Amino acid sequence: MSQEFIFSPLAQFEVLSLIGFNAPILNYFNLSLTNLGFYTILVLCTIIGLHAYGDNEVKLIPNKWSIAFESSFQSLGTMVKDQIGSLNEIYLPFIYSIFFFVLVGNLISNVPYSFAVNASAVVTLGLSVTIFMGVTILSLSKHKLKFFSYFIPSGTPLALVPLIVLIEIVSYFARAVSLGVRLFANLTAGHTLLKILSTFLYKLFSSSVIVAVLTLIPFAIFLGLIGLEIAVSLIQAFVLTLLTCSYLKDAIDLH
Repeated sequence: MSQEFIFSPLAQFEVLSLIGFNAPILNYFNLSLTNLGFYTILVLCTIIGLHAYGDNEVKLIPNKWSIAFESSFQSLGTMVKDQIGSLNEIYLPFIYSIFFFVLVGNLISNVPYSFAVNASAVVTLGLSVTIFMGVTILSLSKHKLKFFSYFIPSGTPLALVPLIVLIEIVSYFARAVSLGVRLFANLTAGHTLLKILSTFLYKLFSSSVIVAVLTLIPFAIFLGLIGLEIAVSLIQAFVLTLLTCSYLKDAIDLH
């Protein structure tokens, strides 16, 4: 039973304690650093380190990282202008931070034997619910009671108002989980597939010379899937930030 659990494709998503500290304080006190916490800190340090290395304030000729970050900032700035409006560039740092946290977290998870931070429901749903709460508070502070008109589209017949309001409320609160579930499901499915295929290919390569040579063909396909998973890491970061911009626009304009 233990062997099956160790080689389970889902075992890579298990949150484990790396360093723990227990003390009989306040009945029971536990302080521990899990693999989830460690890789979250690693993602944060990687983002800060790369931006510090790409800092162009004291350099005459920018390096490649500086050009890449400036291009990313310009692209995200264009997204904010197109989705939210040119008068709402105040939200650009927020969008920029979310994009790079998700992107770097996704890319680090593609390193063998690493931990997929964004394949944890705690992280993705926490991020999704936090964005939802922030957008809702923003809309309430901006529009006050007019915010509730969002749930009654203009031109709705009076007889259909109760049904439409119910549908709109369910649709609106679904946003609290839709962002996180989309990111969580895509990464979990991709990493699980790669884990299954890599285990199967390892057994084929270690069986015999003839089988190992024939396995080179599915191994090439496996490498293509790894490239696809890296592309998914970028696409998911882009989709999440794009939908966040869309939610901000709805909160500001009540559309």
